[in-house]
Amino acid sequence: MPYIKNVENMKSKFTHTNIVARDWRRLAEFYKAVFNCKEILPERDLSGKWLDDLTSIESVHIEGIYLVLPGYDKNGPTLEIFQYGENLKNDGKRIYTEGFGHIAFSVDDVEKCLEEVKKNGGSSVGKVVEGDIRGTGRIHVVYAKDPEGNIIELQKWE
Repeated sequence: MPYIKNVENMKSKFTHTNIVARDWRRLAEFYKAVFNCKEILPERDLSGKWLDDLTSIESVHIEGIYLVLPGYDKNGPTLEIFQYGENLKNDGKRIYTEGFGHIAFSVDDVEKCLEEVKKNGGSSVGKVVEGDIRGTGRIHVVYAKDPEGNIIELQKWE
């Protein structure tokens, strides 16, 4: 299948990444505590025919919040943390599972940030490593998981 070329007169802009949470409030607190994400109010409490039509789920109810990602203001890309009235359970994300793999944060101190992840209910996936990426530079990096098992990359480029 050939790739579709970008249409020059069509504008696009990245807006958000969504995480479907078991406990949206707890997960939002994790991202606020560890990465200093800021809430964009109001909290979302969504339902209605328009949402049923959008999601193809009858009588759907979604609650959650948008968080401004670090380094951006309220107009920048956000992390959308939503919880459905009834979520479809996930068997567990692995670093090589098809689909979205992880969210990455550039941090000043990889080890210190990993400790904050763990202190706030997260865990590590692998070891903290350093590596040379040909043509790009040297990276200090680790994969971690938030309290719900979503994968996070913590990185620092030298």
